[in-house]
Amino acid sequence: MLPGQACTGAEFDLHAYWEPSYASGGHVLDWCATEEELTLVVANGTGPDTPSALVSNLALNAIRNARRAGLDLVGQASLTDQALYGQHRGERSLSALLLSFARATGEVRVVDAGSPTVWRDRGAVTERIHLERQLPLGMFEDTVYATQGLRVLPGDRLVFVACDRGGPPPDAGDAVLDRSVRRAIARTRRTACADTPRAVVRALREEAHGGLPDDVLVLCLDWHGRPAGRSPATGEDREDLPGPPAV
Repeated sequence: MLPGQACTGAEFDLHAYWEPSYASGGHVLDWCATEEELTLVVANGTGPDTPSALVSNLALNAIRNARRAGLDLVGQASLTDQALYGQHRGERSLSALLLSFARATGEVRVVDAGSPTVWRDRGAVTERIHLERQLPLGMFEDTVYATQGLRVLPGDRLVFVACDRGGPPPDAGDAVLDRSVRRAIARTRRTACADTPRAVVRALREEAHGGLPDDVLVLCLDWHGRPAGRSPATGEDREDLPGPPAV
């Protein structure tokens, strides 16, 4: 169901890792690289059970169908929202981030439909990028989504973290987890992109002292940018390349 765990291009390196590696779960990772754009989807499931995996499978297929039909991020989010609500009538939903990176400029369009968080390492500063959260996909009928914008610069590292709490966080729960995530990412700043997701999960488990849910996905994106005067590389839609599960 998921693509390979890595994707590289002249402008970026992307690597992911998730736990548990060999159990059904609801986390979703998807990416698609063309000449012009890199599209990412990171979604936080609702538990490690088979029904959650089925929700994620439906969502992933809806997103891919919308993307292949040429719909923008809002269209992809809306079609997926309708598919999930039509099947589950709001009883099951999916919190997701949908992002589209312009490979030539680093301009990013984002639809934030829930709880996965994105962090930026720029220089010696690790900070969370705060986005306007919209309703999770499939929670209500005919939800209207909107895009937000940001920009990545050469040398930026983005780290996406999705973890299932199994319910609403306790008071100050997000703040406590945010501090653990920030320290974990800062500790792995000099780690190679390919090794960073696993290192962040390991550091998070140490930082959280047992407070981290068992179900977690981490994705690391190193942005190199396009050198001036460089022509786009040959595009390849690589969204369906198979990859081995994390071990």
